[in-house]
Amino acid sequence: MNDELLRGAVLQANLDTVRHGLVLSTFGNASGIDRAAGRILIKPSGVPYDSLTAADMVPCDLDGRALDNRLKPSSDLSTHAVLYRAFTGIGAVIHTHSTYATIMAQARRPIPALGTTHADYFYGTIPVTRDLTPDEIAQDYVLNTGQVIVETFAGIDPLSIPAVLVAGHGPFVWGRTPDEAVHNALILEEVARMAWHVMALNPDPQPISQALLDRHYLRKHGAQATYGQGN
Repeated sequence: MNDELLRGAVLQANLDTVRHGLVLSTFGNASGIDRAAGRILIKPSGVPYDSLTAADMVPCDLDGRALDNRLKPSSDLSTHAVLYRAFTGIGAVIHTHSTYATIMAQARRPIPALGTTHADYFYGTIPVTRDLTPDEIAQDYVLNTGQVIVETFAGIDPLSIPAVLVAGHGPFVWGRTPDEAVHNALILEEVARMAWHVMALNPDPQPISQALLDRHYLRKHGAQATYGQGN
């Protein structure tokens, strides 16, 4: 994807988080990466969504440094950069404070695969990070937020569970493209909403069986996927 197309896709991802009700005020950000160029494009810090243009997306390197000084990048840039460095298959990152996913993050409650809606998109429990230590918060909070996400995903494929709940903070999601990341953010909020209501009825719900999880996830993902109109 060339610079112009990526700028447009990142702009649209940011606008779509608002359109889907995942972001209020300026509580969120979306980015995308050109892997060949080693360049991230991210929403500028604090700029209202209704005035954003594709030209406003801030170019940054993989070390989290802005490549021009026209606008400041999102304050979450270092978290995005850590995720791009660690999860080499992803092409976009989105952070929101969507209501139910943030409730679960604040409650330190992972979201288990309680049903097939979850299983269609997430191949198991959506994890919660540990809390950052006082030193981690004081020394480099934003970078360490990314590091604790990566730590949480030790042994987990980030493309099969493309979301995390940062304890006391909120969700980060990702995808191969900005559009896919938006979709994952939308589905995360829905499964978090479902889980919250299920837990209100049953404080100790059990996840669906591995067989049912496999059946639903693998019909949409991987070499043997059968869902949709593809060959």
